[in-house]
Amino acid sequence: MLASAGLFLLPAAMVSTPFNVLPFALVLLLTSARGFSDLWRVRAGVIGYLLLALTVAALASSLVSSWQSAEAFRDEGYRTRFLAMPWVLLWVCAFRPRQEMLWWGALFGLFATLAIAAYQVVQGWPRAEAWTNSIVLADVTLVLMILLVFCRPPGRWGWIALGMAAGGTVILLSGSRGVWPALLALLVAMTLSIRRGSGRLRLASLAGLLLVAATLVLAVPQLRELTRLTELHSDVQRIEAGDVDSSAGARLERLQVAWDTFREHPWTGVGIGKFDIAMQRLPDCRLPQAVEARCHLGHAHNDIAEWGATQGIPGLLLLLCIYGLPLWLFIHLHRHSGVDGFRGPAAAGVMVVVAYILCGVTQSMFAHQITVSTYATLVGVLTGLSLVAASERYRRQNEQRQPGQRTAEQRQPVRG
Repeated sequence: MLASAGLFLLPAAMVSTPFNVLPFALVLLLTSARGFSDLWRVRAGVIGYLLLALTVAALASSLVSSWQSAEAFRDEGYRTRFLAMPWVLLWVCAFRPRQEMLWWGALFGLFATLAIAAYQVVQGWPRAEAWTNSIVLADVTLVLMILLVFCRPPGRWGWIALGMAAGGTVILLSGSRGVWPALLALLVAMTLSIRRGSGRLRLASLAGLLLVAATLVLAVPQLRELTRLTELHSDVQRIEAGDVDSSAGARLERLQVAWDTFREHPWTGVGIGKFDIAMQRLPDCRLPQAVEARCHLGHAHNDIAEWGATQGIPGLLLLLCIYGLPLWLFIHLHRHSGVDGFRGPAAAGVMVVVAYILCGVTQSMFAHQITVSTYATLVGVLTGLSLVAASERYRRQNEQRQPGQRTAEQRQPVRG
């Protein structure tokens, strides 16, 4: 019961409270301490060892990078969140919380986050931020929408439609544009996962819905302001004029800085969490008291640029493993899940990884504690739920076989 409550709190409190994953972490600690013997007896097999190896690699990489620069940075602390992957995997397998509670938590989290975002905008905030920042709010909201769609119980499409509308509104109020490709991927995957009608008809319906939404955004000035399309147009004009002091311009500038830094330090980078040092190659950022905001953002706003510039080739290979290994595991688990269609915890895991990859084009997803904690915890949770579901299916199959075997044995003639 307590484990199921923790599973509910994980998505419910993620961005709707300032505590993020802390409520779930407290339940995790309490239940693990009380049921340590159960946790110790769990055997997660090869999958557990692979996640443990990935965790060790992430921690070792951050320690080596910090040792080389003789300093400790916040990103090193954020990497400790990867310890949640193997731990939470064992926790789910040991205590078997109800998967439905994760779905209810995601639904509650979306409605609660919408209330906070709407309040902030009504109060005059230019962009909704909840308890974090606008970009992270949009990214984590999308993750909640993924859990809502792919961890769904049967016959809850009405609630799913309301939850998706709530999540879409939060993303709109956040003004984040970088989340759009991942949102489109979610909508396409959701459309294909529905078992009603032909695939072409569903995709045509989605295309029509997107066309209507795009028309409304372009036609209504208030929606253009909320989605920051007017600002994007202005940014492009400023970039063409040589002015990079804008949202889009700063991102392009940081990509160039990252590439130049990577070419100079291909094997070590400038050190984990030290992208601002790389920015000092720009004249405006070399001044003793540089006040340019773009000199002090703390990261590259792009996963590949961030890891390549700060940790070099080893960092890029580690990033490939952090995304690639869970993605491969989830695809493998879904293919052997026996689930009809693309749904279930393994399907949700695939979409979480895909969403992080797409959002990582315009954001450094592992430079913020919320996004690191969310990714590491959900990889463990969804992997564990997939293994539990496979175990339950295997047990039911055995129970169905055994009566038939006994009947066959009874029919055999007795030989004496």
